[in-house]
Amino acid sequence: MTITAGIDVGGAYTKVVLLDGEQIIGRAMVRTGYRPGPAAQECLVSALADAGIGRDSLDYVTATGFGRFQVPFSQVNVTELTAAAWGANALFPGTRTILDVGGHAVKASRIDEARQVKSFRLNEKCAAGTGAFLEKTARYLGFGTEQIGALADTSSVSVPISGVCTVFAEAEVINHLTQGVAAADIMYGAIVSLVGKSVQLLKRVKMEPEVTLIGGIMRFPTMVSSVQERIAVEVNVPDADLVQFVAALGAGTLAQHQVRRFAERAIPVAERAPSGSAQRARS
Repeated sequence: MTITAGIDVGGAYTKVVLLDGEQIIGRAMVRTGYRPGPAAQECLVSALADAGIGRDSLDYVTATGFGRFQVPFSQVNVTELTAAAWGANALFPGTRTILDVGGHAVKASRIDEARQVKSFRLNEKCAAGTGAFLEKTARYLGFGTEQIGALADTSSVSVPISGVCTVFAEAEVINHLTQGVAAADIMYGAIVSLVGKSVQLLKRVKMEPEVTLIGGIMRFPTMVSSVQERIAVEVNVPDADLVQFVAALGAGTLAQHQVRRFAERAIPVAERAPSGSAQRARS
């Protein structure tokens, strides 16, 4: 039995997936806040409790996400793109293109059969092109984040939100509100706007099928259907909330790979990368 942990310290949420081989035995998610390290610790404790095991059961820990360097107990760290590639491949082995729409960044990447990233594009500088814009729009409309999908599903028409900058996009939302436009139509318009920006990233990486959609915003069916309609190809989407855990799953899967490499080379546990001095993974 080999148990590994993948920790994804994202800008909005921190996620942990525990693996026993290829099987998920525990997972957890907490808000990252302003202290990524403690958030990672809290999330790991919750995931261990979910799995019903202790900390001493862990064989290897891999961290990813923007806060990966602030996880002192990980043995190795990898970029979000690498983790997403391994996670998407674990769920859908035929994946060649990944669109990751998160709260603070949108990432498009094209990978090969060996999970190597061949091309990527990011949008992490303007909130109008990330999931944070949808969350802020929902707050303007008086709704919570979890109500975004249900609200958009009731829309009868998409109102245009064309601002390329979050300030201008928010001004458009407010203008629609003052004109009495239905909240559902504004929400759907915000989704269409975000989809348009995301699809541009897919085009820039020269998208190839199969396309896998991941990230917290992809838990809303309207977002998924809008992307699929724009790119005109079938897409893979992880079940339910697993769509939010793909990078953490990838980190844990890569950790399993590392442990197998150690076993093949007969490297003793004592000589592996020590906790507190994480290394960059070589996949």
